[in-house]
Parts: sequence; structure tokens; C-alpha cells
Amino acid sequence: MSKKTGSSAIEIRVLGGLLSAHLIITDPAQPFGNMTPPNYDDDLLHLAHDLGSRLLPAFENTATRLPHPRVNLLLGVPVDTHNSTCTAGAGSLLVEMGMLSHLLGDPVYEGAARRAIKALWSYRDASTGLLGNVIDITTGQWTNKLSGVGAGLDSFYEYLLKSYILFGDDGDLKMFNAAYRKIKRFMRKGRSHCNMGVGDHPLYVNVNMHSGRPATTWIDSLSAAFAGTMVLHGDIEEAICAHALYYSIWKRYGVLPERYNWRLKAPDLRFYPLRPELVETTYLLYQATKNPFYLHVGRDILLNLNKYAKTTCGYATVHDVSDKTLEDRMESFFLSETCKYLYLLFDRDNHLNTHSHKFIFTTEGHVFPVQRRFRSKRWSQQWGSKRPRVDSVVQTPTVLNHSDSSVSSRT
Repeated sequence: MSKKTGSSAIEIRVLGGLLSAHLIITDPAQPFGNMTPPNYDDDLLHLAHDLGSRLLPAFENTATRLPHPRVNLLLGVPVDTHNSTCTAGAGSLLVEMGMLSHLLGDPVYEGAARRAIKALWSYRDASTGLLGNVIDITTGQWTNKLSGVGAGLDSFYEYLLKSYILFGDDGDLKMFNAAYRKIKRFMRKGRSHCNMGVGDHPLYVNVNMHSGRPATTWIDSLSAAFAGTMVLHGDIEEAICAHALYYSIWKRYGVLPERYNWRLKAPDLRFYPLRPELVETTYLLYQATKNPFYLHVGRDILLNLNKYAKTTCGYATVHDVSDKTLEDRMESFFLSETCKYLYLLFDRDNHLNTHSHKFIFTTEGHVFPVQRRFRSKRWSQQWGSKRPRVDSVVQTPTVLNHSDSSVSSRT
């Protein structure tokens, strides 16, 4: 496909889906029923290998080791691509690329993603330890100095923890723990305890990465996912508290506005694109606590989706949470995540729920097994002390020698 596309979006959506389906198909236990197609010969893994190799040029030829935000799957990185990437985009690639490396026995893919994470980590502020939101991949300069747990940063923290769970690299856990401490120190506002003491209900605000002082008066719907990361980290009481804030906003409007101004107590951005983050944390908190309250939350979400977003041919983005007008648009994450977590919330006997310690969800809701074999590196024996170069594995060009207009003419 000769078309520019977001390298991180393709990686977490398509590559993750291919790998997850392959792992389910090849699981000898077949816990979800017989999922193996006739004559299956690792076909999806071959597609994942091909796609991963086409994404590798995004990691090449940058002085910072941060990946290009756009890549052409046929021709490589366009010469006129912009050079700014968000922290989540550059730093949320390790779960899928690491899994590809483990399944192939090839360190190139994990290595590229891991170098990007370490590069981002090296650019955090020396005083606060915080990362910004958007960085220039050619200079390492932060072009957006907003630090928070929502859009632009959310899955970076999530993947530090999930990468450790999957692959067992202590460095990932150390980075997560350090980041978590800084988040608690600079972003958490309100009373010290969720249900005790005086003061405002706790919330995590956006701050300036250099000073640690509040930089905005809004929180976004993506930051609702951070409570899910808290659950995975074992910080259950804090997760309950964070989830309660977003559920209260949902109850007020019937759906969750994209941005909510906590000072004005009103939406800053009024649309709701059927995002899964509140549903995901509801599901994870039910799994962690078995408190039936979260089943009631899920029922409220389900009823309101049917009431406000259901159309003849699917479910539509709510254009304005106040008047419930709709847009002719349904995002892919509605099916891959929102519906999936709602289904799993109520399907208590699902294998994913009865054996939840054996699986992990990617940031796009794909299922990866947590297995000991992924905590050892097959290539340590295969390659010895030598590592193959990226350009010796990938045969696609790394840079396009023409503009977007000529790329478009090839489609």
C-alpha cells in the first residue's frame, strides 16, 4: 500500500491483531474453542513479520533513535514527513514489537522499540523527572511541554508496566516505578485519601514538565485509562478513586466528553467518539474487586450507548454531549475495545476472566498470553554476542525520494 500511515497506529492495531490471533490459533489448549483454521501454517505470523519489517524503516536514520511518526508501508519514510511525535506514539511499541521478536527469535524488532523508549526516558526533565507530550525526533527538543496521564502520554506508562509483565526486563519496571512516583508527586491534586479527610476529590491534572505546576484546567477522556494501569500495578484504592471521578462525569452527561474542565465543571471539548477507557477500567476494577457496583456501572454505560449512540447501521460518535447530536463516524476502537470490555464484564465465566493471570490486554484490546517462554530471549543463543543490523533484515527503502503527491498517484 503506497500511502503514508501512522507507524504507531498500524503497529498497535494491525500488528497486534495479527500476533494475538496467531497466538490464540496456535495455543495447544485451545481455551476459546477450536480456533485453528484448516491447514494453518503460521500464516498470520508471516503477515506480522512482513508488516513489522515494513515498519522498521521508521526507526532508522534519526539522531535521537526516536521513530518517525509516519511511514509508507511500500516505500519507507517520506522525505517530507513531519518530525514531531507524541510520547505515547514513540514509546508504546514494545509489547507488539517485543512479541514479534520472541515469536521469530529475532531481536531486531524488540531492539528498535526498546531503544526508542530509552531515548524518550533520557529526554525527561532533569529536575522533575517528567516527560513532555510532543518531541522533535531530529533534535530531541520538546515542542509540547504538557505532562499528564491522558492523550499523548497514556499508553507510554501502560506499556512500561505491561512490557515488564510480559518480558521480565527489570529496567521496564524501574522506569515505570520512577514515572509513577513522579506522577503522584506532581500531578495528583486533592485530598490525600479518597474517602477520608477534607478537600476536593483527588484527580490527576496536566502539568508543565519543567516546573511540575498545573498547566491546564481540563482532563481528557483518555486519562480514564490510567486507573486501569493502577489496577495492574496493584494500587486498587487509588484506581477506585480515579474511576469514580470519570464515572461521575459520565453520569452527568450520559456519555463522557472528550475534555472536561474541572475548574468550570463543564466540557471543553463536547464530543464523545465511543472511547473505551472508562469501560476498560470498569472491567478491570470488577475483575480486581468483584464488587457488583461495577456491573451496575457497565449496565449504565451499555444502556446509554444504546440510547444515545445506536443507529441503523452501527453506533455513532456523539458530536455534542449536551444535545446528543451524532456524527457519521464509528471508530475502530469501539468494536475492538469498548464492545469487548463490555462483553467480558458480563461474561463472568469467560476463560479470560477465570484465568485472568495468564493473559494481558494490549493498549488496543488484543489478547497476549503471559508465559515464561517470553521471559527468555531465544536470540541470546541464536546470535551469540553478535546482533543483526536492521538494514540487513529489512529490504524496504528507508526514505522516499518523492513527495506525498507522487505517493498518492501510485495508489
